[in-house]
Amino acid sequence: MDWLQVIILALIQGVTEFLPISSSAHLVLVPELTDWPDQGLAFDVALHVGSLAAVLTYFRIELWRMTISWLQSWRGRVDEEARLAWWVILATIPVGLAGLAFKDVIETDLRTVTVLAVSLIGFGLLLGYADWRRPGQRSEYQLRWKDVMWIGLSQALALIPGTSRSGITMTAALLLGMSREGAARFSFLLSIPVIILAGGLEIRELIFSSVIVDWPALFVGTLLSGISAYLCIHYFLVFIRRIGMQPFVIYRVIFGIWLLWFFA
Repeated sequence: MDWLQVIILALIQGVTEFLPISSSAHLVLVPELTDWPDQGLAFDVALHVGSLAAVLTYFRIELWRMTISWLQSWRGRVDEEARLAWWVILATIPVGLAGLAFKDVIETDLRTVTVLAVSLIGFGLLLGYADWRRPGQRSEYQLRWKDVMWIGLSQALALIPGTSRSGITMTAALLLGMSREGAARFSFLLSIPVIILAGGLEIRELIFSSVIVDWPALFVGTLLSGISAYLCIHYFLVFIRRIGMQPFVIYRVIFGIWLLWFFA
Protein backbone atom coordinates (compact mmCIF):
# COMPACT_ATOMS: atom_id res chain seq x y z
CA MET A 1 0.00 0.00 0.00
CA ASP A 2 1.10 3.55 -0.60
CA TRP A 3 0.72 6.14 2.15
CA LEU A 4 -2.33 7.78 0.61
CA GLN A 5 -4.18 4.46 0.76
CA VAL A 6 -3.11 3.96 4.38
CA ILE A 7 -4.33 7.41 5.41
CA ILE A 8 -7.65 7.27 3.53
CA LEU A 9 -8.59 3.78 4.77
CA ALA A 10 -7.64 4.61 8.37
CA LEU A 11 -9.71 7.79 8.37
CA ILE A 12 -12.71 6.06 6.77
CA GLN A 13 -12.59 3.30 9.38
CA GLY A 14 -12.12 5.70 12.28
CA VAL A 15 -14.89 8.10 11.30
CA THR A 16 -17.51 5.63 10.09
CA GLU A 17 -17.07 2.92 12.74
CA PHE A 18 -19.15 4.80 15.31
CA LEU A 19 -21.37 7.00 13.14
CA PRO A 20 -24.75 5.50 12.09
CA ILE A 21 -23.77 5.53 8.40
CA SER A 22 -22.17 2.07 7.89
CA SER A 23 -18.42 1.64 7.63
CA SER A 24 -18.81 -1.34 5.27
CA ALA A 25 -20.72 0.76 2.74
CA HIS A 26 -17.92 3.31 2.65
CA LEU A 27 -15.08 0.81 2.54
CA VAL A 28 -16.69 -1.01 -0.40
CA LEU A 29 -16.30 2.17 -2.44
CA VAL A 30 -12.51 2.12 -2.19
CA PRO A 31 -11.88 -0.67 -4.73
CA GLU A 32 -14.66 0.75 -6.93
CA LEU A 33 -13.18 4.23 -7.12
CA THR A 34 -9.45 3.44 -7.07
CA ASP A 35 -7.01 0.91 -8.45
CA TRP A 36 -5.50 0.27 -5.02
CA PRO A 37 -4.69 -3.33 -4.10
CA ASP A 38 -6.55 -5.06 -1.28
CA GLN A 39 -5.24 -3.74 2.02
CA GLY A 40 -4.88 -7.22 3.49
CA LEU A 41 -5.94 -8.88 6.72
CA ALA A 42 -3.13 -7.45 8.85
CA PHE A 43 -4.17 -3.88 8.05
CA ASP A 44 -7.82 -4.70 8.82
CA VAL A 45 -6.69 -5.92 12.25
CA ALA A 46 -4.70 -2.71 12.77
CA LEU A 47 -7.74 -0.56 11.98
CA HIS A 48 -9.87 -2.52 14.45
CA VAL A 49 -7.18 -2.10 17.12
CA GLY A 50 -7.28 1.66 16.56
CA SER A 51 -11.09 1.82 16.87
CA LEU A 52 -10.98 -0.35 20.01
CA ALA A 53 -8.30 1.81 21.59
CA ALA A 54 -10.41 4.91 20.91
CA VAL A 55 -13.58 3.66 22.62
CA LEU A 56 -11.62 2.17 25.53
CA THR A 57 -9.84 5.48 26.07
CA TYR A 58 -12.97 7.60 25.78
CA PHE A 59 -14.98 5.49 28.24
CA ARG A 60 -12.01 4.56 30.45
CA ILE A 61 -13.55 5.91 33.68
CA GLU A 62 -16.93 4.27 33.08
CA LEU A 63 -15.29 1.00 32.07
CA TRP A 64 -13.13 0.96 35.20
CA ARG A 65 -16.18 1.44 37.40
CA MET A 66 -18.15 -1.15 35.47
CA THR A 67 -15.34 -3.69 35.73
CA ILE A 68 -14.90 -3.25 39.49
CA SER A 69 -18.66 -3.45 40.09
CA TRP A 70 -19.02 -6.43 37.75
CA LEU A 71 -16.37 -8.36 39.71
CA GLN A 72 -18.13 -7.49 42.97
CA SER A 73 -21.46 -8.62 41.52
CA TRP A 74 -20.23 -12.22 41.70
CA ARG A 75 -20.42 -11.82 45.47
CA GLY A 76 -24.04 -10.72 45.28
CA ARG A 77 -23.53 -6.95 45.24
CA VAL A 78 -25.19 -5.62 42.08
CA ASP A 79 -25.27 -1.85 41.57
CA GLU A 80 -26.08 0.13 38.41
CA GLU A 81 -22.50 -0.11 37.10
CA ALA A 82 -22.46 -3.90 37.48
CA ARG A 83 -25.89 -4.15 35.88
CA LEU A 84 -24.70 -2.12 32.87
CA ALA A 85 -21.70 -4.40 32.49
CA TRP A 86 -23.97 -7.45 32.48
CA TRP A 87 -26.26 -5.73 29.95
CA VAL A 88 -23.31 -5.20 27.57
CA ILE A 89 -22.41 -8.89 27.83
CA LEU A 90 -26.03 -10.02 27.38
CA ALA A 91 -26.61 -7.81 24.33
CA THR A 92 -23.48 -9.19 22.64
CA ILE A 93 -24.65 -12.81 22.66
CA PRO A 94 -27.09 -12.58 19.68
CA VAL A 95 -24.59 -10.95 17.30
CA GLY A 96 -21.87 -13.41 18.36
CA LEU A 97 -24.08 -16.44 17.64
CA ALA A 98 -25.39 -14.94 14.38
CA GLY A 99 -21.88 -14.13 13.22
CA LEU A 100 -20.70 -17.69 13.76
CA ALA A 101 -23.80 -19.16 12.11
CA PHE A 102 -23.99 -16.92 9.03
CA LYS A 103 -20.40 -15.77 8.49
CA ASP A 104 -19.97 -17.58 5.16
CA VAL A 105 -23.35 -16.46 3.78
CA ILE A 106 -22.66 -12.85 4.70
CA GLU A 107 -19.21 -12.80 3.14
CA THR A 108 -20.24 -14.52 -0.10
CA ASP A 109 -23.88 -13.69 -0.84
CA LEU A 110 -24.67 -10.39 0.89
CA ARG A 111 -21.67 -8.24 0.00
CA THR A 112 -23.26 -6.64 -3.04
CA VAL A 113 -23.85 -2.99 -3.88
CA THR A 114 -27.60 -3.58 -4.02
CA VAL A 115 -27.72 -5.00 -0.50
CA LEU A 116 -25.55 -2.15 0.76
CA ALA A 117 -27.73 0.51 -0.84
CA VAL A 118 -31.07 -0.97 0.23
CA SER A 119 -29.79 -1.40 3.80
CA LEU A 120 -28.50 2.16 3.89
CA ILE A 121 -31.85 3.55 2.77
CA GLY A 122 -34.20 1.20 4.64
CA PHE A 123 -32.47 1.18 8.01
CA GLY A 124 -31.68 4.87 7.60
CA LEU A 125 -35.38 5.71 7.29
CA LEU A 126 -36.08 3.52 10.33
CA LEU A 127 -33.49 5.51 12.29
CA GLY A 128 -35.16 8.70 11.11
CA TYR A 129 -38.54 7.49 12.34
CA ALA A 130 -37.12 6.45 15.70
CA ASP A 131 -35.51 9.86 16.15
CA TRP A 132 -38.55 11.75 14.83
CA ARG A 133 -40.74 10.12 17.46
CA ARG A 134 -40.00 12.22 20.50
CA PRO A 135 -36.91 10.57 22.09
CA GLY A 136 -37.31 9.42 25.67
CA GLN A 137 -35.25 10.40 28.68
CA ARG A 138 -33.88 7.05 29.85
CA SER A 139 -30.12 6.64 30.10
CA GLU A 140 -28.08 3.48 29.62
CA TYR A 141 -28.37 2.88 33.40
CA GLN A 142 -32.15 2.63 33.21
CA LEU A 143 -32.39 -0.29 30.80
CA ARG A 144 -34.36 -3.41 31.65
CA TRP A 145 -33.35 -6.90 30.59
CA LYS A 146 -36.10 -7.03 27.94
CA ASP A 147 -34.79 -3.78 26.45
CA VAL A 148 -31.30 -5.22 26.35
CA MET A 149 -32.44 -8.34 24.53
CA TRP A 150 -34.21 -6.28 21.87
CA ILE A 151 -31.14 -4.12 21.35
CA GLY A 152 -28.96 -7.22 21.24
CA LEU A 153 -31.20 -8.88 18.65
CA SER A 154 -31.18 -5.70 16.58
CA GLN A 155 -27.39 -5.67 16.71
CA ALA A 156 -27.37 -9.04 14.93
CA LEU A 157 -28.99 -7.29 11.94
CA ALA A 158 -25.80 -5.26 11.60
CA LEU A 159 -24.22 -8.33 10.01
CA ILE A 160 -26.18 -7.33 6.89
CA PRO A 161 -23.78 -5.04 4.99
CA GLY A 162 -24.91 -1.43 4.95
CA THR A 163 -27.03 -1.67 8.11
CA SER A 164 -24.54 -0.01 10.49
CA ARG A 165 -24.06 -1.59 13.89
CA SER A 166 -24.20 1.73 15.70
CA GLY A 167 -27.16 2.86 13.60
CA ILE A 168 -29.37 -0.18 14.26
CA THR A 169 -28.59 -0.32 17.99
CA MET A 170 -29.33 3.39 18.38
CA THR A 171 -32.56 2.91 16.43
CA ALA A 172 -33.70 0.10 18.74
CA ALA A 173 -32.71 2.08 21.83
CA LEU A 174 -34.60 5.19 20.67
CA LEU A 175 -37.71 3.11 19.93
CA LEU A 176 -37.50 1.75 23.48
CA GLY A 177 -37.62 5.26 24.94
CA MET A 178 -33.96 6.03 25.52
CA SER A 179 -32.52 9.51 25.08
CA ARG A 180 -30.31 10.19 22.07
CA GLU A 181 -27.20 10.43 24.20
CA GLY A 182 -28.10 7.35 26.24
CA ALA A 183 -28.73 5.35 23.06
CA ALA A 184 -25.41 6.45 21.58
CA ARG A 185 -23.40 5.75 24.73
CA PHE A 186 -24.85 2.26 25.10
CA SER A 187 -24.17 1.60 21.41
CA PHE A 188 -20.54 2.67 21.86
CA LEU A 189 -20.13 0.41 24.89
CA LEU A 190 -21.60 -2.48 22.89
CA SER A 191 -18.96 -1.90 20.22
CA ILE A 192 -16.18 -3.03 22.59
CA PRO A 193 -16.95 -6.78 22.74
CA VAL A 194 -18.04 -6.77 19.07
CA ILE A 195 -14.74 -5.25 17.91
CA ILE A 196 -12.84 -7.67 20.15
CA LEU A 197 -14.71 -10.66 18.68
CA ALA A 198 -14.29 -9.49 15.08
CA GLY A 199 -10.65 -8.60 15.63
CA GLY A 200 -10.04 -11.93 17.34
CA LEU A 201 -11.34 -13.85 14.32
CA GLU A 202 -9.12 -11.76 12.02
CA ILE A 203 -6.08 -12.34 14.23
CA ARG A 204 -6.76 -16.07 14.20
CA GLU A 205 -6.83 -16.04 10.38
CA LEU A 206 -3.71 -13.90 10.32
CA ILE A 207 -1.78 -16.31 12.53
CA PHE A 208 -2.45 -19.19 10.14
CA SER A 209 -1.65 -17.17 7.03
CA SER A 210 1.74 -16.40 5.52
CA VAL A 211 1.51 -12.69 4.84
CA ILE A 212 4.26 -10.10 4.80
CA VAL A 213 3.50 -7.45 7.41
CA ASP A 214 4.18 -3.79 6.60
CA TRP A 215 4.77 -2.58 10.16
CA PRO A 216 5.08 1.17 9.45
CA ALA A 217 1.76 1.11 7.56
CA LEU A 218 0.12 -0.82 10.41
CA PHE A 219 1.39 1.63 13.02
CA VAL A 220 0.20 4.70 11.10
CA GLY A 221 -3.15 3.05 10.28
CA THR A 222 -3.76 2.15 13.92
CA LEU A 223 -2.83 5.64 15.11
CA LEU A 224 -4.97 7.50 12.57
CA SER A 225 -7.92 5.16 13.04
CA GLY A 226 -7.74 5.60 16.80
CA ILE A 227 -7.45 9.38 16.78
CA SER A 228 -10.23 9.90 14.24
CA ALA A 229 -12.52 7.43 16.05
CA TYR A 230 -11.94 9.17 19.41
CA LEU A 231 -12.77 12.58 17.94
CA CYS A 232 -15.79 11.09 16.18
CA ILE A 233 -17.22 9.70 19.44
CA HIS A 234 -16.74 13.00 21.26
CA TYR A 235 -18.24 15.29 18.63
CA PHE A 236 -21.04 12.88 17.73
CA LEU A 237 -22.34 12.94 21.31
CA VAL A 238 -22.27 16.76 21.26
CA PHE A 239 -23.90 16.91 17.83
CA ILE A 240 -26.87 14.63 18.48
CA ARG A 241 -27.64 16.37 21.76
CA ARG A 242 -28.23 19.58 19.83
CA ILE A 243 -29.47 18.49 16.42
CA GLY A 244 -30.43 14.81 16.48
CA MET A 245 -30.06 12.00 13.94
CA GLN A 246 -31.82 13.46 10.90
CA PRO A 247 -28.65 14.72 9.10
CA PHE A 248 -27.29 11.17 9.17
CA VAL A 249 -30.59 9.84 7.84
CA ILE A 250 -30.50 12.26 4.90
CA TYR A 251 -26.89 11.32 4.20
CA ARG A 252 -27.70 7.60 4.25
CA VAL A 253 -30.61 7.96 1.83
CA ILE A 254 -28.62 10.09 -0.61
CA PHE A 255 -25.63 7.76 -0.37
CA GLY A 256 -27.81 4.69 -0.95
CA ILE A 257 -29.50 6.21 -3.99
CA TRP A 258 -26.09 7.20 -5.38
CA LEU A 259 -24.81 3.63 -4.97
CA LEU A 260 -27.85 2.22 -6.79
CA TRP A 261 -27.55 4.77 -9.57
CA PHE A 262 -23.86 4.30 -10.33
CA PHE A 263 -22.97 0.74 -9.28
CA ALA A 264 -26.08 -1.49 -9.08
